[in-house]
Amino acid sequence: MAMAATDIEALIVAGIPDAMVVITDLAGDGNHYAARVVAESFRGVSRVECTRRVYGALGGRMGGELHALQLTTGVP
Repeated sequence: MAMAATDIEALIVAGIPDAMVVITDLAGDGNHYAARVVAESFRGVSRVECTRRVYGALGGRMGGELHALQLTTGVP
């Protein structure tokens, strides 16, 4: 079952409270998204760790409810 963009955003913000999140549905099918996640808490953190934090916020939904996520992280 596909996830709604609003659900993805809510999960990320719940897990990373200072995050500003922009979700784009890449294929219009509710299965392929791009997410831009910007958070001050990412400052000084490696890209790999930022990705881990976002995936952690998604609570194991990657590969299940959420099929594909093109992820970009950054700091304000």
